[in-house]
Amino acid sequence: MGDSAGLQFVSSYAFEAMQKVDVVRLAALSDPELRLLLPCLVRMALCAPADQSQSWAQDKKLILRLLSGVEAVNSIVALLSVDFHALEQDARKEQQLRHKAGGSNAESILVSQLQHGLTLEFEHSDPLRRLRLTLSELLAIMNKVADSNGEFFLKSSELFESPVYLEEVADVLCILQAELPSLLPIVDVAEALLHVRNGDWFLCLLVANVPDSFNEVCRGLIKNGERQDEESVGGRRRTEALRQLCQMNPSQALNIRAMVVEECHLPGLGVALTLDYKPDAADEAVSPLVSYVSGLLLGTNSKVRTWFSMFIRNGQQRKRESSSVLWQMRRQLLLELVAILPRSRSTHVPNNGDMEEEGGSGYSGLREEHVVKASALLRLYCALMGIAGLRPTDEEAEQLLQLMTSRPPATPAGVRFVSLSFCKLLAFPTLVSTPEQEQLMVMWLSWMIKEEEYFESAAGVSASFGEMLLLVAMYFHSNQLSSIIELVCSTLGMKIAIKPSSLSKMKTIFTQEIFTEQVVTAHAVRVAVTNNLSANITGFLPIHCIYQLLRSRAFTKHKVSIKDWIYRQLCETTTPIHTQLIPLIDAYINSILTPASKANPEATNQPITEQEILNVFQSSAGVRRQRYSITTQLLILYYILSYEENLLASTKQLALMQKKPKSYSAALMDQIPIKYLVTQAQGLQQELGGLHSALLRLLATNYPHLCLVEDWVCAEEVTGTLPLLRKMMLPSNTCRYTQRQLHQAFQKLPSGSPRLMRILEHLTLLSPGDLIPYAEALTASTALLLEPAVPRRILQTVNKLWMGLNTVMPRRLWVMTVNALQPSAKLLRQQRYTQNDLMVDPLIVLRCDQRDLMHTYSGAKKYLVSHRLCNAAVQILLEVCLPTSEEQQLGATTDSLLRSIRAKGGVEAAEPEGGLLSDLREVQCLICCLLHQMFIADPNIAKLVHFQGYPQALLPLTVAGIPSIHICLDFIPELLAQPQLEKQIFAIQLLSYLCTQYALPKSLSVARLAISVMGTLLTVLTRAKRFLFFMPTLPCLVAFCQAFPPLYDDVAALLVQVGQVCSSDVATKARDIDPFIARLQYLKEKPLEAEVSGGHPCKLTLPQKTAEELGGADPDVQLCYCIEATFMDIISCTLHGL
Repeated sequence: MGDSAGLQFVSSYAFEAMQKVDVVRLAALSDPELRLLLPCLVRMALCAPADQSQSWAQDKKLILRLLSGVEAVNSIVALLSVDFHALEQDARKEQQLRHKAGGSNAESILVSQLQHGLTLEFEHSDPLRRLRLTLSELLAIMNKVADSNGEFFLKSSELFESPVYLEEVADVLCILQAELPSLLPIVDVAEALLHVRNGDWFLCLLVANVPDSFNEVCRGLIKNGERQDEESVGGRRRTEALRQLCQMNPSQALNIRAMVVEECHLPGLGVALTLDYKPDAADEAVSPLVSYVSGLLLGTNSKVRTWFSMFIRNGQQRKRESSSVLWQMRRQLLLELVAILPRSRSTHVPNNGDMEEEGGSGYSGLREEHVVKASALLRLYCALMGIAGLRPTDEEAEQLLQLMTSRPPATPAGVRFVSLSFCKLLAFPTLVSTPEQEQLMVMWLSWMIKEEEYFESAAGVSASFGEMLLLVAMYFHSNQLSSIIELVCSTLGMKIAIKPSSLSKMKTIFTQEIFTEQVVTAHAVRVAVTNNLSANITGFLPIHCIYQLLRSRAFTKHKVSIKDWIYRQLCETTTPIHTQLIPLIDAYINSILTPASKANPEATNQPITEQEILNVFQSSAGVRRQRYSITTQLLILYYILSYEENLLASTKQLALMQKKPKSYSAALMDQIPIKYLVTQAQGLQQELGGLHSALLRLLATNYPHLCLVEDWVCAEEVTGTLPLLRKMMLPSNTCRYTQRQLHQAFQKLPSGSPRLMRILEHLTLLSPGDLIPYAEALTASTALLLEPAVPRRILQTVNKLWMGLNTVMPRRLWVMTVNALQPSAKLLRQQRYTQNDLMVDPLIVLRCDQRDLMHTYSGAKKYLVSHRLCNAAVQILLEVCLPTSEEQQLGATTDSLLRSIRAKGGVEAAEPEGGLLSDLREVQCLICCLLHQMFIADPNIAKLVHFQGYPQALLPLTVAGIPSIHICLDFIPELLAQPQLEKQIFAIQLLSYLCTQYALPKSLSVARLAISVMGTLLTVLTRAKRFLFFMPTLPCLVAFCQAFPPLYDDVAALLVQVGQVCSSDVATKARDIDPFIARLQYLKEKPLEAEVSGGHPCKLTLPQKTAEELGGADPDVQLCYCIEATFMDIISCTLHGL
């Protein structure tokens, strides 16, 4: 608003005095300043105050004294003497009249008739008429504003434009608003004043006389403002008015600027307030303008960023550069940039002699205190150009290039500045337009290459700009321009739209003048590794460069060995793990196995040697101080497992190329505590990122026996809450036992059992990792535990310790246990097994000392078998369940378990010695439990085992002890269809026990099938085979009838049919066979008539034959007697059931 340029505004000093009602300050004001505040002061002196204190009474006297000498006070007093109630009523009537008339000014209640202009009428009028004239004019403007629908207009009003009566009109305006606040809301009045000349001056006077309304007025003006204030006259007038208000009250300028950003209106006002802002303590680092604009463009609020970017784009199209807030902002930024430029900077490129004479600091030495400010300016210009679309002028581009190519001191801030400058050159290569500027840039890049090592050491940072140079050079060589753009945006911290075509000039400079590919690879190998590399180290590191070179196969192409660098970097890692380490290992493995080209299959990198790998793990077992961190060991483990997996997957391609990379030996893998490392990684998942899950995936592929669910459940029992609480109970000064003491205690068994028990109980309080040093002493003395007099509690405690060790070192523990439990004959031959031997022949586990099967170490061998499943192992385990000759003499049998289950709480027959707590019973239970788990995990194992068969004496045990054996009902029909007689017999015997144990509809149908098969075989078998088949299977019919009585008719018919066939063969040899058949027929037709009175079944007497007679009798005769015995058993079972 240039129309009020000559008027005096209220000063900030006067406004603060009014805001605080500081009478002393008011008294110090000059007469012109005091004149502007008279409306408020007069009302303050005349109106009855709410404050009745003595201090205010004194201040009121001072105000009256202050006003006593001012002539204009009388006119203001006269204005206050008017009847404002009547005035308000007339004003509201006029508003209603205007509303009905559609805004026409034909009639007015406030002003009847005007014979002269408003100015003359105002001059000749009394106070009441002056109030009416001003109120009528103001209401007319407010009504027009309300009807304008946001379109700006400038109302020509003689009353508000006459310079002679401005002060009197201002007095009337202030009195009207103060006395009629409901009719004239101050925000609406302020909005109306923007549409008249000198409106900003009137607005400032109005707010100065009502200082408490400052924030309300400003917020209202901002809310009603335009989104882009410099696009319209109304926006510029509004901005200027708010700017004047903030100059009157500078302490609220930043709050008003925050309102601007919050509403996303009047962006020019925010910039203008920032330009006007003068902080009390100047910040030497970053100016308020840089901070404000950077916050808008680089903040997280996309709405604000878009709003301000539009302001920049639209502002560049305006030609009135001097009056534009945008051009004022650009000029100020340019001045700040020039102020920090190093001395003696110009686009003139001195020769080498000039550089040596002037020195680095004289030519381009950026002062240390200016480095942070320079970095902030660079980021701001990047945001202005990349986000807001600012097109720099020639002068701005020149000065920016001077700043970017300056050389800062070797500090962390200096490293950051060089990185930002380099990325800005890549993002905006158009800043380099002349050959002189291009030469200047090349010299600066050469200086970066030369000085990066010094900067890294002097600044004390791990991430220097040298790695970024290498990385960009590699991207250029591999034509990965999108990666360069991503790198630039990441370094600058903003998303900039960079066209790949704009990087062509920079690509030529990098690939042909500065960094050839051979130079890049040679230089990369010499770069020092990052010490203690972790995710806490940000920025671009040597590992990024090496990773890109590995991906582009630059090392193999130029025959540069990178193995040692990668190994050193893996050894210099710590938690939290850096995100680039796993991709680096993957790329390295790929470069080992896959040649760079088919023409040169030998162009591959060398793998890490086995000795280097062993050096990492040499102290991992039991030694507290380790040379390498757990992170290094886990990364090396990931490298080995991933290498072996990729080698296996690439076998076909490698064979076609006649290339055979070396695989790591089994001896090396035996010395790596894989399970222990994975257990440690499980507790560090947050710090290891995705390494733990990657290791589990590789273990499931390469070592599935280390990933069994049962092992993880047992590990929870060992490492869960209760063991942790027990360890907390362990006193810190407790007695420490050595491995030698443990070994000596084992040697004194059984007499030294108490001391051994104390040592073992102490070991149970240790964590599995702390038990590793005792593993050899525990396993070496295992054979001593097999002596009969060893207490069972010691066996159980040793088993518990073994299970704990199994969670951290299973493979090594298995080998040690197997070697310790070898029979004495093998120990004399000094035969020591390895892990590879167990993998080739898992049955070695079951060739241990047979006494071990009678103790709880059978649980340990269960783990060994479960990890190398095979049918032979199951067969051996089943044979173990058979009682030995000594146990048979004591009365132990395999069907004792079945009898105990069938008893169901009844009085059971007397158990043999040991009873249910015998060693054989424990072994049988353990083996049955294991087989149950195996059958559930893979039902095909059950099918394979039963198709091969096992001793019939084990059937009572397996049916009663393996709950999942009922799945055999699914394949018994298939087993009956086998051509081998032995498999058919085994199927019928198994089915008889299954029917007794599981009397299900499915069992009934399979039993019917078995009876039908037996009838069919009777017609096709020869005399010799008939005897071999029916002698073991006829007793099974008793179980069928006992489980399913409806089968009695079928079974009886089958028995009679078999008897008839047999009797026909021996009719000429045994004359008593016909009466025998008649007796069988009678038993089939009237089985219940054999019952005698009193309910006791009759006992049919059979011809008594001695064993010798039966053994020497004809097979058919033996079969006949077997048939009759079967009949009698069926009748007895039936009668017992009734």
